[in-house]
Amino acid sequence: MSIKHWPARERPRERLLENGAASLSDAELLAINLGTGVKGRSALDLARDLLEAFGSLTRLFTCPLDEFCEQDGLGLAKYVQMQAMQELSQRHLREQLEERDVMSSSELTREYLRARMRHYPHEVFACLYLDNQHRVLRFEELFSGTIDGAAVYPREVVKRCLHNNAAAVIFAHNHPSGIAEPSHADVAITLRLKSALSTIDVRVLDHIIVGNKEVVSLAERGVV
Repeated sequence: MSIKHWPARERPRERLLENGAASLSDAELLAINLGTGVKGRSALDLARDLLEAFGSLTRLFTCPLDEFCEQDGLGLAKYVQMQAMQELSQRHLREQLEERDVMSSSELTREYLRARMRHYPHEVFACLYLDNQHRVLRFEELFSGTIDGAAVYPREVVKRCLHNNAAAVIFAHNHPSGIAEPSHADVAITLRLKSALSTIDVRVLDHIIVGNKEVVSLAERGVV
């Protein structure tokens, strides 16, 4: 039986309208996004099968196109649709962040950086450039590397801060392992960058380490 023939109180769309999106499970939200199922399976059945096959929403949303299209009921159109939804979510967070002082919206800052960086299979180092009121000027990914690490060059970071006329900066990088605990190398490069940027009066406000389910602030650890 297709979802449209279910009792209204059991349909994901109707439940979302009545109780809000947070009340729905991952499978129900995914079913709404998929829109339709396949022959013999509703969109909710398909969503549950996909979550079981991929193991998580993160794995589903970041899998390559060819792997995505190998699943029954999925193809190029649904891949494009899901990628667009993910990008819209990130842009929504970015718009919210740009309207605020990032230091008074630390949770939103972390949420944005986590959404933006946690999916990468390799390590990426990025900068969030800020003006003197701590408002976002630009987010930029500067360096990327293998799963083991990224080479970070202080001279290039200094050049990019000057180019973006930044008064302050927040660094961020992901740990592809999913574990956000900072390494000794993370602490060392933060201190090197802080020293280099002090010569041009750019303040380092934080260095955020992005894992899969959590982020760690080096400022809170007393490093910055």
